[in-house]
Amino acid sequence: MNGLALLTDLYQLTMACAYWKSGKADQEAAFHLSFRTPPFQSGFTIACGLAQVIEFLQKFRFEKSDMDYLATIRGHDEKPIFDESFLSYLEGLKFACDVDAVPEGTVVFAHEPLLRVQGPILQAQILETPFLNFINFQSLIATKAARICLAAQGEAVIEFGLRRAQGVDGALTASRAAFVGGCAGTSNLLAGKTYGIPVAGTHAHSWVLSFDTELEAFAAYAKALPNNCMFLVDTFHSLEGVRHAIEIGRQLRLSGHDLAGIRLDSGDLAFLSIQARKILDEAGFKETAIVGSNDLDEHIIESLKHQGAAINLWGVGTRLVTAYDQPALGGVYKLSAIRNKDGAWIHKLKLSEHAAKITNPGILQVRRFRSSDEFIGDAIYDLSRPVPKSFTIVDPLDHTRRKHFAPEDLADDLLVPIFRRGQLVYQAPPLSSVRERVSQQLAMLHPGINLAVNPHQYPAGLELSLHDFKTKLILETRKASDPV
Repeated sequence: MNGLALLTDLYQLTMACAYWKSGKADQEAAFHLSFRTPPFQSGFTIACGLAQVIEFLQKFRFEKSDMDYLATIRGHDEKPIFDESFLSYLEGLKFACDVDAVPEGTVVFAHEPLLRVQGPILQAQILETPFLNFINFQSLIATKAARICLAAQGEAVIEFGLRRAQGVDGALTASRAAFVGGCAGTSNLLAGKTYGIPVAGTHAHSWVLSFDTELEAFAAYAKALPNNCMFLVDTFHSLEGVRHAIEIGRQLRLSGHDLAGIRLDSGDLAFLSIQARKILDEAGFKETAIVGSNDLDEHIIESLKHQGAAINLWGVGTRLVTAYDQPALGGVYKLSAIRNKDGAWIHKLKLSEHAAKITNPGILQVRRFRSSDEFIGDAIYDLSRPVPKSFTIVDPLDHTRRKHFAPEDLADDLLVPIFRRGQLVYQAPPLSSVRERVSQQLAMLHPGINLAVNPHQYPAGLELSLHDFKTKLILETRKASDPV
C-alpha cells in the first residue's frame, strides 16, 4: 500500500492548506468515524477494515511525485492552489496522532464510534476520506456475509464474486471482508494468496460444452484432476447430470478418489437439490456435497431452507461482493472536540434538521454491558467528562427510550489504542481470529437481533449525562445561530 497519501478528496488538502496558513495546523482535535443507519435493515453491523487503516498509516507520507502533481492544480484564476511552502510542509509531514478503534470483527451499532483520531487537526482532517474508504466498504461486505452465513445455519458459504466485483481492489477487499463475516473460502486466487483465505471452485459450462457429451467432459476432468472433482451438472438436464456425475464417481473410487460434490446453478434449487440428494444417496454417494449457486443472498437461502432444500454448500457471488441491495454503508467522520489555548476541550457538534445527523460532542468511547452469555446494551460516553458510577442510556432518536445498568454489571470499553503519537501500539490478530471473533460476537446477541427481517433493536444509546449535555449544547447553538 505504497504511495496512497493522495487517496483522498481535494477538499481535505485545501482545508489542510487553510489550517496551515491560519496557524491552526497543530491545534489538537478529535474526530470520530461512525454510521447512522445499519445496512440491509440489519440488527447489527460488523466492524471491518482496521487492518487497512493500520497499513495505510504505517506507510503514510507524501512523496515527491505527489508534490509535483499537487503543484499542477489550478484555481479559478489559473494560478496554483498550493504554494511551494505548503507543499514543502506536506512533504515533510510525519503522522503523529493517537488512534483508537473497535477491533475488527466486533458487532457495532448506529451512532457508535468505530474509530477515534486525536491529534493535530490538519493531520486528523486529511485522514477522513481514506479511513471512510477502508471501513465503510469492508464493514458493509462483512455484515452482508454474516447475514448470509446466519441464513445458511452453519453450512459452509463460499464467496464466488470476483467476476462481478467493483474492480480489482473491490474484489480483493470484498473477499477479505466476506471471509471475516463468516465465509469459509473464496474462488479468488489473488485473495487466497494475499490474505491466506482457503480457495475453492468447480468448472464452467464451457468445459462441458467443449466436449461431445457431458459424460465425456466429466470423465476428462476426473482424469485431469481426480482429487478435485465437483461437477457442474446443469448444462443440459440437471438430474441427468447428477447421474453422469455418479457414473464418473464410481470410476473415481476405483482409483482411490471420490466424487467431492455436484453443483446446481439454475432452475428450482429446492426441488433439484432434494431429487439430487435422493439419487446420490441411493447410489451410495451420501457424503457427496450439493453446492447451490445462482444469485443467492440471505433471503433466498432462508427461503430454500424453508423449502427443505438439500444444499449443504452455498456459492454466493454478485449479491454478496456488490452488497446488491445496499451499495454503501454511509459512514461519516466528524469533528467532535477541539482544544483551546488553555488546554481545555471545547465540545463541537453539527446541527441538522434531521435528528440522526446531529453529531455527538466530546471524546467518545463505547462501554458494552453484558451478562455471562449475552450483550445487554451499549453506552456512548464522553471521556473528557466525569465517568458515572452507574450508566443509563438514552436512545439518540427517542429520548423516552432508556435503559439502566447497575455498577456491578459486567462491561468492556470497545475502542482500544491502535496508535499513540503516530506509533503503532496494537498487535493486529490474524484474519482467522477476526473471523472467529465475528462468530463469538454474534453468539452473544439475542437471537432476535440476528434475524434477517424485522430484527429486534439492540439497546445502544448516549450515556445520560452526555445526552443532557448534548441537548443543552444543541439549544445554545440553535439560539446563537438563529437569525435576528
